[in-house]
Amino acid sequence: MATQTQTTTKRRASAAKAAATRKRAAAKRSRSATRASARRTASSARTTSRQAGTTARHAGRTSARRVDETTSRIAAIGRSAQRVLLIQIGAGAAVGEAVRRTVRTYTNADRVTREFDRFERRGARAVGGGQRAVTRRRREVERDVRGARRGLERQTKELRAETENALSRLVRA
Repeated sequence: MATQTQTTTKRRASAAKAAATRKRAAAKRSRSATRASARRTASSARTTSRQAGTTARHAGRTSARRVDETTSRIAAIGRSAQRVLLIQIGAGAAVGEAVRRTVRTYTNADRVTREFDRFERRGARAVGGGQRAVTRRRREVERDVRGARRGLERQTKELRAETENALSRLVRA
């Protein structure tokens, strides 16, 4: 599949989505590890203060990652909304430029004359191409007819010769 060029906004939105997905996955892994650690700590007969501290640190990291992932996702949604807005503004600008060009062309007599001349040349090219195609087809048909006529004349000549031979044999016999 051919690669497509992307706008900066689209690339940023894609990158933000990917980052949010990675952060969400990391948060899930961290949450699982935290829960496992908490279970180990709770179920262990020998709970130590170090294990409790580790579990607390893991829980803090998990919360931070969850907040970071949510923030990234919201930023990605914001970039997508920005892209929608920028597309509409760009389309409006393009339409405005086209209208200005058209108005500029048709409010000046010299430009109108040039534009009509251009249309005339374009029309002449279109008509000329059609005429050339018709002429080419006519020549092909004439060539085919001449070839068929020659073939028919040749067959007629051969048939006459065979008929004369047969008659001369009949007369002799």
